Order: sequence, then structure tokens, then C-alpha cells
Amino acid sequence: MNRNYQKELEYTLSGLSPDLPPSLLLHSCCAPCSSYVIEYLSDFFRITVFYYNPNLYPEDEYEKRADEQMRFIRAFPAKYPVDFIRGAFEKERFYEAVKGYEAQREGGERCFRCYRLRLAETARAAKEAGADYFTTTLSVSPLKNAAKLNEIGEELAKVYGVKYLCSDFKKKNGYRRSVELSKEYGMYRQDYCGCIFSRQERKMQKTRRKDERRI
Repeated sequence: MNRNYQKELEYTLSGLSPDLPPSLLLHSCCAPCSSYVIEYLSDFFRITVFYYNPNLYPEDEYEKRADEQMRFIRAFPAKYPVDFIRGAFEKERFYEAVKGYEAQREGGERCFRCYRLRLAETARAAKEAGADYFTTTLSVSPLKNAAKLNEIGEELAKVYGVKYLCSDFKKKNGYRRSVELSKEYGMYRQDYCGCIFSRQERKMQKTRRKDERRI
């Protein structure tokens, strides 16, 4: 039976106290994806954005997205102040995690291993910080597997003893709202997920489309 993660999220939110908001460590891949999630959740949580993305390529892409994330946090009028933690750029951990799966298409086991790497570090950081919950912005993308993200998150919650906030942020027009907010705040918006393999796949897609238009 398929789970409705949006309804599960709404149920969790309905049980929170507006006078004593719990803390949430929110893993973010980039400012555009975080925009709707922060807008949605900042009425319910004291959020700390955790920017941990060792998959990003090249290194200046990591820096560019981190700077844009901080800029959005400073500009967005959240109900409760949003804090920011910049994770280490540990690219070797990413390449080790996906070793043997480099040639897989976007959305397969390589991506699942990347999800696990980033969520595990988020869960560890949440435990260290004493956060009440942790979750990720990744499910706001139509290209990300929300069921797999939640499965991994719930597994890690048991390991680290921190509650995982189940979600599928693309629901309720979450992705569309993130695009609107990106335009509103003039955000840098990349056209590939982040790693060298997704970048190469994106380039091939663009080349194919150009070739098809010539036919």
C-alpha cells in the first residue's frame, strides 16, 4: 500500500505547539529547492538549514549554491529565525559511496546511495545539535524519489535516535511554488542535479534535442 507522505506530514504538523516550536535540521541541496520548504515549515519549526552536498561538481558550483542559500535565508521573512550550517565539502566520500554505479542513469541506485550519504550526515548532525527532527528538501523535485528518501530517513532515525519528518514536498504544488519563489528572489537556478554524472547526462540530453531539431 502506497503511503501518502503529505498527509503524514500534515498530521505531524497538526500535533505541534505553536507556542513551543520544535527544532528541525533541514538538509538542503540548494536555495531554490529550500525556498518552498522553508516557507511551508517555518511557521511550525525553528529551522536550521544544513547545507551538506559532497556530490556537487565542480567545486565552484558548491560555493555558488552555498552562497545563494545563505542569501535566501537572510532575505526570507520567516516567522522564526532560520539558522545555517555549512557542511564540509567531502567529495571523496561521495565518489566512494557511488563507486561501481557511476554509469547508472539519473534516478537509480547511484542516486539512492547519494541520498543515504547526505541524510546520514544530516541525522548525525541533528543528533549532535540536539534537534527534535531532521528531514531534507530533496523531495520537492519531481525527479527525486520521495518513497526512497523517506525509507532511508526512517531507517536513520532509528540509528541516531532523532525523529525524521516524513514528507513529499512536491505535493500541494510545492515544486511550482519553489519556481515562483526562485523568480521572486532572483535566485541562481542550475539545470542539473549537481554531480558530475548528472551534469554529463544533462549535456547529452541537450545535444540530442539539438540534433532532433535539425532533422
